[in-house]
Amino acid sequence: MRDLSCGDTRVYLEIEIRRVRCRSCGKVKRERLDFLASNPLYTQRFAWFIGRRCQASTVQDVAKEVHLDWHTVKELDKQYMAAQLRRAGRPAPKAIGIDEISIRKGHTYRIVVSDLIRGRPIWFGGEDRSEASMQQFYDWLGEKKAKGIRLAVMDMWKPFRNATNNRAPQAAILFDKFHVMRHLNAALDKVRKSEYARRQGKDRRYIKGQKYVLLTRQENLTLDGRKSLKTLLAANRRINTAYLLKESFSQLWNYEREGWARRFFENWKTSLKWQRLKPYEKFAEMIERHWDGIAAYCRPENKVSLGFVEGLNNKIRVIQRRAYGLRDEEYLRLKILTSMLPEI
Repeated sequence: MRDLSCGDTRVYLEIEIRRVRCRSCGKVKRERLDFLASNPLYTQRFAWFIGRRCQASTVQDVAKEVHLDWHTVKELDKQYMAAQLRRAGRPAPKAIGIDEISIRKGHTYRIVVSDLIRGRPIWFGGEDRSEASMQQFYDWLGEKKAKGIRLAVMDMWKPFRNATNNRAPQAAILFDKFHVMRHLNAALDKVRKSEYARRQGKDRRYIKGQKYVLLTRQENLTLDGRKSLKTLLAANRRINTAYLLKESFSQLWNYEREGWARRFFENWKTSLKWQRLKPYEKFAEMIERHWDGIAAYCRPENKVSLGFVEGLNNKIRVIQRRAYGLRDEEYLRLKILTSMLPEI
């Protein structure tokens, strides 16, 4: 069986494995050696080496490096990731983050649930993003551990909220601020498009091609981007008003009392009067309908890192892009669940 290489020289071990006849059943059984991988042609430490290399490189690149078949490297990587999950143990989360990812074209979704306190994904599954698929997570977690969840962070997708209310009614539901701000950015972009359609001739030149300058936070813009933003806001009063309203809304997440947050929102909503910003009015109505899930962030016990779920989505997209898409869903599941686990 193959072992770790010594420099650029491949090393193979040749050992004798005993075969024993069982006195009870009469069958001949083979000796089990702990230092071998599930594939007996490789040692366990060689399989772990392959798994660590596959965390940073594609399967094809690792196979080329160690002179092995692509399928062999993939199976050794699966063994390594399964060992990581066994070592991590069964989770008992107190705060969870729920989101969906697209695994292929055609609106094919899977649900990813994360432990926000430990900072790791703990479940990947479902057939879509329906309530029945979300119920599968709570079935897997078990009734006892589901009762221990005190906070569930999610977007404003109703099936996730219904499943959580049914299976973990004691958990406070908090809507992810990144999804909320995404709706507000979409409203700002609609204002930009309507102004571009309303203007004629030379007045359009300040608006054209400025979408990402307008939607990016000002502190993240380059010097040229800030100049373009300043010119755009000076040239169009409605876009200037919409931009200032968008920037001021982020103050909502800084309040530590729900009453103060509510007063801020009421003042923000009042400032929309006479502005003729229909997308913003629809956004305010949406916030009104989902206020409980937004105001929950004001409570001190709900102060958790909300950026983890969004960061995990970016990591998953990197994994999919590096492999040019993963057709093996089980392999993708293992990659996601072990993406935040320590190496063996």
